[in-house]
Amino acid sequence: MPKATLHHTFHVRNTPGALKAHLSQPQSYVGLSPLVIAVKDVQRGEKETRYTSVERPRFLGLVKYDSLTRVTLRSTPETVEGEAAGPGGVRLAYRFTLTEKDGGTEVGDTLVVHAWNRTLLGYAVRRARGAQLARAGILVARLG
Repeated sequence: MPKATLHHTFHVRNTPGALKAHLSQPQSYVGLSPLVIAVKDVQRGEKETRYTSVERPRFLGLVKYDSLTRVTLRSTPETVEGEAAGPGGVRLAYRFTLTEKDGGTEVGDTLVVHAWNRTLLGYAVRRARGAQLARAGILVARLG
């Protein structure tokens, strides 16, 4: 299965604890990824949280539709990470590494995108990269 890895690092003027608390809540992802409009079916376990993310992309730039993605979310002392399984066989592993730096937090945002063919992978990578870059600005606006 083809894959691509995307990295982005940015700074937020808030503590790693504040970012970890925010990124550990499924509801925080509404609007954090520009396509996510809702989360539902949240199931909190001892070591992870599972939920369904509702995304509203446009097909061919015109037709809006709701796409359901199963998400697993975990926190470690320095990271928030997990996996997402979307429609069409696209899979995503993500990790936010949170490091105290310069009176705030350096956020390392890493995405690994998997798809069953290179054409789909190219499409998924473009969408994921756009969301990744937008997410940095949104986190700074929310917490920084």
